[in-house]
Amino acid sequence: MNSSLKISAVIITYNEEEHLEKRLSSLIGIADEIVVVDSFSTDKTPEICKSFNVTFYQHAFEGYIEQKNYAVTLARHNYILSLDGDEALSETLKQSILKVKLHWAYDGYYCNRLNNYCGQWIKHSDWYPDKKLRLFKKEIYHY
Repeated sequence: MNSSLKISAVIITYNEEEHLEKRLSSLIGIADEIVVVDSFSTDKTPEICKSFNVTFYQHAFEGYIEQKNYAVTLARHNYILSLDGDEALSETLKQSILKVKLHWAYDGYYCNRLNNYCGQWIKHSDWYPDKKLRLFKKEIYHY
């Protein structure tokens, strides 16, 4: 692939105002489009999304898998970066994704997720690395 490869970031949300600004900021320079599918948040989630100029949809929550798959159908681009509302990209991951955008070689890419539990980062046991398929070709992968 070449440098014209475009990525749509898709995020599902419900009352994510506490985390959302950091998550959306982490996508700047990586995602060519950000799609947020919100389950009718009652906090400032919609306003935060509007301040980042994302493509914002509200959709009744029918289940995690269903909401994720619905968000992917709304994406304009064929390459998807799928995040939850409380996930953000590290600088290392951002650099890796930029390299993948230049030389996409696989149907999808796993990301090592670092979990936080009760304010503590979990860097051992089965919790790390918590590999998740987060970057993939739209027509290949479904939740």
